[in-house]
Amino acid sequence: MPDPTGIAPIGNDRSAVDFSIRATLRMKIPVRKRKEARRILGSMVERIKLEEGCLGCRLYLDAQQEGTMMFEEVWANEISFQNHLRSDEFRTVLLVVETASALPEIRFDRVAHTMGLEAIKG
Repeated sequence: MPDPTGIAPIGNDRSAVDFSIRATLRMKIPVRKRKEARRILGSMVERIKLEEGCLGCRLYLDAQQEGTMMFEEVWANEISFQNHLRSDEFRTVLLVVETASALPEIRFDRVAHTMGLEAIKG
């Protein structure tokens, strides 16, 4: 019988689900540290993209809130994500987050299903 949630199990373990993980870290960086933060996070994007299980990594600058940056990572699975959390690259990202002038927003979302243009057409 198919799973009513529509979430596919991993292997033979019916209790596990197949999902990706999206990490978002949003922070407001003080003026005197913005250039360095952009340089460090920009270099981390390229390094993190090379890690096993990384589906994407991006740095966004907020057009409406000066000095606000969002660092986004997408991971193929829990194992890759957990390995990344213990990496030097993630520690470097956290060092930049610690320079934020306000409490940063940090989220780790488990994504079971995503849709694109087909959602609009449907």
